[in-house]
Amino acid sequence: MKRIVVFGAGGRVGGAAVAEAVRRGHAVTAVVREPGRYPELGASGAVTVVRGDATDAGSVASAAAGHDAAVNASVRLDLPAEEYFTAAARAMAEGLGRAGVGRLLTLGIATTLEVSPGVRVMDDPRFPEEYRLFSQGHVAEFELLTDTAGALDWLMVVPPMDLDAEAAVTGSYRSAVGAMVGEGRISHADLAVALLDEIEEPRHHRVQLAVSH
Repeated sequence: MKRIVVFGAGGRVGGAAVAEAVRRGHAVTAVVREPGRYPELGASGAVTVVRGDATDAGSVASAAAGHDAAVNASVRLDLPAEEYFTAAARAMAEGLGRAGVGRLLTLGIATTLEVSPGVRVMDDPRFPEEYRLFSQGHVAEFELLTDTAGALDWLMVVPPMDLDAEAAVTGSYRSAVGAMVGEGRISHADLAVALLDEIEEPRHHRVQLAVSH
């Protein structure tokens, strides 16, 4: 059994990661900004729900203390993407370091993946500018982790463009480093399988790992 802390546990991906971790018998702490909004997270008694801020290193350290691994599935749509994702990356690197947590899985976005060598989805001139700005937030997050995360063993797990709660749950997935893979669709539950697989048996380190059905 591992102790896993999930930031952004109130969202669909975070909630799926919590559920998969519980299903596998791990001890789980769910971190959300407003615990009162998510009574279902602690309803079973199998999950500890705490208030926290993924962009504050002190809050990250406090929530993560005593855990083996962390998942960052948090997002703020009311802030510029680059501001939010780089703030979260800094807080994770510093806070998890303080807490002695060695493994971090953070969520990326498929538009930053390569469709041919050196060419990303977001590089297409026809790509909508508002989506490019959001994608750039994850690019900046990846670069910051690469440059400043020190000894932290991090991995950016990147779901396909079609991340669908209604997609078939298969318990399996395909993966590739840095490039588009598979059918371009996956369920939240199967994305959570990929996250937990990389916590239980880390196989990829400090890269973008694309996952898809």
